[in-house]
Amino acid sequence: MSWRKTEFTEKYEAAKIETTEDSYSLLEGTLENGFPMLATVNVDLLQWNQKASHPWISVLRIKYHGDEDNGFPDDKDYDLFNLIEDEMMLELNTEEGNLNLGRETADNVREIYFVSKDFRKISKVLAETVQKYPDYEMTFDIYKDKYWQSFERYGIH
Repeated sequence: MSWRKTEFTEKYEAAKIETTEDSYSLLEGTLENGFPMLATVNVDLLQWNQKASHPWISVLRIKYHGDEDNGFPDDKDYDLFNLIEDEMMLELNTEEGNLNLGRETADNVREIYFVSKDFRKISKVLAETVQKYPDYEMTFDIYKDKYWQSFERYGIH
């Protein structure tokens, strides 16, 4: 192992953050197609100075029919999406290095974001979630983004 990797590993190996008292921001916007966008993000996590300790980003995308509500889900779908996120949070706890970063809802899609130390458990949980809810078109991505640059669009640094 190179000295850089050793130094990096030692620096972030013990990085932990307690998220039970974190602050969340509700962000509202308008997409280019005129539909509204609503996001809830963990502000404390986005400002955390040890992001590199959790380099794996995962995004669960749930498609739904929301054309009647400007691209937002109806009450039944909204409640189910919250339940799905809660179920995932029970499986992906902070002690194992999985942190819920937030969610975004717009244009007939709910996205749920997690950051993780490792990709193995999150990939298993996401695959199980997709199988558990066959009535919805769900997809997921897992990728490495050491400094969480993909969330800079929320403007919280």
